[in-house]
Amino acid sequence: MEARLDISENPVTSKLAKYIISANKVVHDSALPAVTQELVALRVSQINGCAACVDMHTKDATHAGETSVRLNLVAVWREATVFTEAERAALELAEQGTRIADAAGGVPDEVWANAAKHYDEAQLGALLSHIALMNTWNRLNVITQQPPMADYQPGQWG
Repeated sequence: MEARLDISENPVTSKLAKYIISANKVVHDSALPAVTQELVALRVSQINGCAACVDMHTKDATHAGETSVRLNLVAVWREATVFTEAERAALELAEQGTRIADAAGGVPDEVWANAAKHYDEAQLGALLSHIALMNTWNRLNVITQQPPMADYQPGQWG
């Protein structure tokens, strides 16, 4: 697959990407656990069919010490027993926030309440921001058909 547009070379999207990377740093530096950030990034990217982000976040998670078993089970986290209750709440919020058009009322109150049981206000803000930012990256990449970067190095983008 060849990209329709080089996001890093286009004068508008390259500037936008710098801002998104800066926003990602806010989430990365937050108290939201790094493993949760990677699991959420992977799940959102799976839902959106973003090969570039699935590849990148699988590599980042592996580099951070995540096991292949857990990474392989992210797509079926509801049936898997390897995730904590907090991780499951984050994955549920990520799915509901990504599939927002599938539910007439948006994210159900019980999904938000479950996440709020496991994360404090700052962590919830980081989780919400991370879900939104991942959906932004996914849409940019999917629309322009960005392929996975074979030479991507963990942490390369922040």
